[in-house]
Amino acid sequence: MIRRAIQILGWLVLALCAWLTALGMAIWTYGSQDHAVKSDCAIVLGAAAYGAKPSPVFEERIRHGIALYRTGLVSKLIFTGGYGAGAAHAEGEVGAAYAVREGVPPADVYLEARSHTTVQNLVEAKAIMEAHGLKTAILVSDPLHLRRAMWMAADLGIQAVSSPTPTSRYRSWGARLGFLRRELHYWHVYLFTGT
Repeated sequence: MIRRAIQILGWLVLALCAWLTALGMAIWTYGSQDHAVKSDCAIVLGAAAYGAKPSPVFEERIRHGIALYRTGLVSKLIFTGGYGAGAAHAEGEVGAAYAVREGVPPADVYLEARSHTTVQNLVEAKAIMEAHGLKTAILVSDPLHLRRAMWMAADLGIQAVSSPTPTSRYRSWGARLGFLRRELHYWHVYLFTGT
């Protein structure tokens, strides 16, 4: 009886390892491809801001969104992200201000300042899209974040494609694997809780 239980446990561990490996490879592969096509707007997913300055990770996302705008792939930019603990500026505000300083006309920049998670980013961005008649979007984030973000966007009914930042602040293998471990965790959080 004990031997049988150990065998079953072994098979379960093996199946779990196979699942996590396959999912990790799917996330990694998806993020290595740029699916950008001409769309109404780019949704730049939030990341940390330090005062009025974006974190290095967020700055890469902002810069990529601006690049999509400058090349004519999008005509509007939506910056997402609320206030961190004790923060004077919301991530969305920081992203929008950065874009305007870089020469994007304020009329082409939208922001939201209430969200704290990826799914909340997308819920708020969808509301902005609907309010301004925007039908299609390019999601902008770090490569390993985009597969989950696209899943959420599809669940919310957002017609979107993805475009990863061409450069990432997660440059070392250790940093990338750490990000991937977090993505695997949050993938399952969303699978089981929808948040």
